[in-house]
Amino acid sequence: MNRFAVTVFSMGLTTLALVAFSLQPAWADPPADKHGRDGYGKEGYGGHGMGMGMMLHGGTSHLIRHLLRHQKDIGLNDEQVGKLKELQLNLDKTRIKSEADIQIAERELRALVEDDKSDLGAIEAKLKQSEELQVGLRLAAIKARREALGLLTPEQREKEKGIHEKMMREHKSAGRGHGSPKGEPKKDDGKKN
Repeated sequence: MNRFAVTVFSMGLTTLALVAFSLQPAWADPPADKHGRDGYGKEGYGGHGMGMGMMLHGGTSHLIRHLLRHQKDIGLNDEQVGKLKELQLNLDKTRIKSEADIQIAERELRALVEDDKSDLGAIEAKLKQSEELQVGLRLAAIKARREALGLLTPEQREKEKGIHEKMMREHKSAGRGHGSPKGEPKKDDGKKN
């Protein structure tokens, strides 16, 4: 009976680990787009299966890229642009290293869970290590976001907010006309574009 309980417990841990691996945690950067490109337009990142998901409405890296893309409209000076580029580079380096460390910890955890002889204390320690790495990455993104926004003057924040709201309105209006509110196809009115 004791062997049976150990087997059931091991199967439960394995199931838990598989569920945990399939979840998509909310981290720093958006996932790859439908073409397999990451948020930087490069193929590959985001497609490795861990789902380095959305955080803080599109991600800190997205915010920094947005600020840099609209630097003239927002009125950023050269010093602000330089600091934003440095923030972006540092966040990228942190993200890359943290994601690699997380993947290693998760792979080591999987090996421990698959080994019936593994000590539960070792499994617990590996779970905690993976969670701490994930928390560290999320915290780094939050700090970078606050630092990026802290570089802006109140006037620049208002300009950025206005640009963002305009883009959201344009995005919403671009979605109209593709069908009725109930998802039915748009009726052809006989006019050619």
